[in-house]
Amino acid sequence: MRNILNILKKEKTEMLRDKKSLAMMLVIPFFIPFIIIGISFIFDGELNKKVDEYNKIGFNYSLSETEKSILKSYKIDYVESSTKKLEKMYKKEKIDLYVTKDENVYTINYKTSEKAAFARELIGEYFDAYKIYLQDKYLSENGIDSNEVVNIISVKENTISEDNYYKEFLVSYAFIFVMMAITVSATYPATDSTAGEKERGTLETLLTFPIKSRDIIIGKFLSVSISSIVTGILSLAFALISLKISGMLVSIFEDIDLTLSFSSILVSILTIIIYSFLISGLCIAVAGRCKSFKEAQSSLTPLTFVSFFPGMIAFMLNIKSSNLLSIIPFINYSLILTEASKGIINYLHIFLMIISTLIIIFVVLEIIIRQYKSEKVLFSK
Repeated sequence: MRNILNILKKEKTEMLRDKKSLAMMLVIPFFIPFIIIGISFIFDGELNKKVDEYNKIGFNYSLSETEKSILKSYKIDYVESSTKKLEKMYKKEKIDLYVTKDENVYTINYKTSEKAAFARELIGEYFDAYKIYLQDKYLSENGIDSNEVVNIISVKENTISEDNYYKEFLVSYAFIFVMMAITVSATYPATDSTAGEKERGTLETLLTFPIKSRDIIIGKFLSVSISSIVTGILSLAFALISLKISGMLVSIFEDIDLTLSFSSILVSILTIIIYSFLISGLCIAVAGRCKSFKEAQSSLTPLTFVSFFPGMIAFMLNIKSSNLLSIIPFINYSLILTEASKGIINYLHIFLMIISTLIIIFVVLEIIIRQYKSEKVLFSK
């Protein structure tokens, strides 16, 4: 234990003296608020576009006064012209879409785009209103009360869940950014304490001391893990603050609670700690086989993608946590964190995550220890 603590003390001293290590550990979490709040405002901007950004619509027929009145009520800036002229105007982006009429059939012409989608929704609302007007008029002319026909049923909405796509997206990606920050934070100290020491020639000196390879590895592993945990906790804190700020500043989250419960935060912290141990061990295992600092950095790059790719896939496919997925590395952390953000605490899944991760860490550490006993791996040029 004394040897392990001495190695840990040595590694932490070197890490604190290294500005790059400190930057990786402490500065990276500061970027998370900019990302989360930035995404929130992007969502807000897209959902709350001003009508005049997509309300220019052309018609290839003469509009009645009633139609013009309804168009004005929806703030639609309409243009009446021939089909050919409307096509030219659309290509030049002077109108957002155009409507052609053939007897009693109206065709909405537009290309798939975000702006056109807003215009399509707007013209759809107009036609719904115009259709109701024509129905009322027809029924009235035939002596039928339109309310008894058109409004024969009433439909109300009652939202029974506070879940919101944009909330789920923001919270899920906030956790993904936290995982990425932990991974990036682990790569540099893991590289410096393994491949870096080989390159500087200090590893040979360290191995001449009466210290077992196991003690050296565990000391280095704990050092990188502590660095990763600090980064993870800081990143989580900044993510929670960012979510709170987004909830106060962004209108689309006005009636949505973006804060996490105390139990959810505890589960998040536990998951961050477990993940930090795993990624630290993997980083040391990969970097320990490299001959130089540069080679180790290149070899560790895929781990950065692995840290967030499963979480993105799980969110996009709406994958739910299960006993099997709880033991699969990387995807289990994302699923448990996503569940925690919704207030769902599945103790069995958490237990399976912890056990499976500890087994993987044990295997990884054994592999690293064997590496440090192999002169071919340590000193090959």
